[in-house]
Amino acid sequence: MAPRTAPRFAPRKRPAKRKAAPLGRVAVVDIGSNTVRMVVYDVPARLPVPLFNEKAQCALARGLTKTGRLNPEGADEAFRSLARFIRLSRAMGVERLELVATAAVRNASDGRAFVQAIERRFRVKVEVPSGAEEARLAALGLLSGVPAADGLLGDLGGGSLDLVVLDKGKFRQNATLPLGHLILPERAGDVPAKAKAIVNEHLEGLPWIGRIKGRSLYAVGGSWRTIARMFIEQTRHPLHVIDNYAIETEEALRLADLIAGLSPRTLLKIPTIPNRRAETLPYAAMVMRALLEIARPARMIFSGFGMREGKLLESLPPAMRKQDPLVSGAATLAERAGRFSISGEEIRDWIEPLFPDDNPDARRLRLVASLLSDIGWTEHPDYRGEHAFHRVLRLPFAGLTHSDRVHLALAIFVRYNGAADSPLVAPVMSLLRKGELEQVQVLGLALRLAHTVSGSAPGLLSRTSLKIKKNELVLQVPEDGTPFVSETVERRLRTLGRAKGLSARIA
Repeated sequence: MAPRTAPRFAPRKRPAKRKAAPLGRVAVVDIGSNTVRMVVYDVPARLPVPLFNEKAQCALARGLTKTGRLNPEGADEAFRSLARFIRLSRAMGVERLELVATAAVRNASDGRAFVQAIERRFRVKVEVPSGAEEARLAALGLLSGVPAADGLLGDLGGGSLDLVVLDKGKFRQNATLPLGHLILPERAGDVPAKAKAIVNEHLEGLPWIGRIKGRSLYAVGGSWRTIARMFIEQTRHPLHVIDNYAIETEEALRLADLIAGLSPRTLLKIPTIPNRRAETLPYAAMVMRALLEIARPARMIFSGFGMREGKLLESLPPAMRKQDPLVSGAATLAERAGRFSISGEEIRDWIEPLFPDDNPDARRLRLVASLLSDIGWTEHPDYRGEHAFHRVLRLPFAGLTHSDRVHLALAIFVRYNGAADSPLVAPVMSLLRKGELEQVQVLGLALRLAHTVSGSAPGLLSRTSLKIKKNELVLQVPEDGTPFVSETVERRLRTLGRAKGLSARIA
């Protein structure tokens, strides 16, 4: 096995832990081997939605294998981009700015001077993590959405491939290999056969990689996300969301082999591929294919979360880190978009008698659906269902499989009087699990009834209850049931009863 590239200077020591303070806006600037990107987050929840996300192509690692130094033009572009990002972060009211430089800066002979120049010019601190620490941060970002991830994380950047074994969320072996999509063609003299031999030599030198067989390969990194978009197009997958997009290994091998054999000129003709990705994308596909062939996972799962999200998560107070990212994200959205702040827990607890034999994952999804069940109230009544369906389907939250997304979106669509056989939802219905449709319809109808009974106001729903008695669905109301009973309530109760195969009455 070829020796790993050693860092030219020791990574900066991690600062001593400070007392946690409430966070507002946090920005993470990733000074990568190929791009410099800033993401600004608002931090009321554990993994908040980005307020701002912009990257600049700098290719700092271009030429590194020949010169041992950073690409001069790329360094100039990086300084220009950093000047813009840092000024923007201050104008945006960012309270905490984290700058992280990765493989190219870590391995370049002039990396230290580059970091010192940034720190002098902009009066900021730049962290340069070791390869193992960078891999750990990428895994932390993945685990923020998939806490029980089981298999191998692969994070492909321009300068390196970071690998981490995950045993149901626990960190195990890791490696950082000089197989980045920018430096691999340089090491191989732009000869694909030689590049393939280099990749195989490094991967076959990892004795623990065989432990991944039959498990999952989690793919992180910009080039691999570009490949995911191509996979989605080629397989006609009905949902264009990268995060948690899964594909079986044999299909991924076939498509990766196809992409690895395409020329940059051919790739430039594909609208979804950025021009600057086309040159190195075949090498990114080559690394993917080799990793799939040697590790033999059962499936490949792409993640929209990586090192930047890991860095953000690390900066949060301990109590916030323990939150479920999906639930906390939905709760934050409900607080901002809701009318009268009816509690998601109040709704979920009220509808639970309809789902007596369910598991914790399904209960969690019902809580999220309950939190999001008033998301469309600001829209025109004729379009509430349509807008809510698309919005929920494409939520930028971690922790949702594509089946989960359809489950939630269809339930909210039904809550807004949408029909499960509507042409609007037909394209994604194939993503629902077998036998799930009836359960989703019941959930949507129950949410609609909950909002009808309570008027979406807090504290009222808990004064009533739903019960199933033999073959009957009963809505129990207080003795003076005037605030809770109407023709609409009765009609929607009967509709929910029919969906469960029950008669219905108000007691």
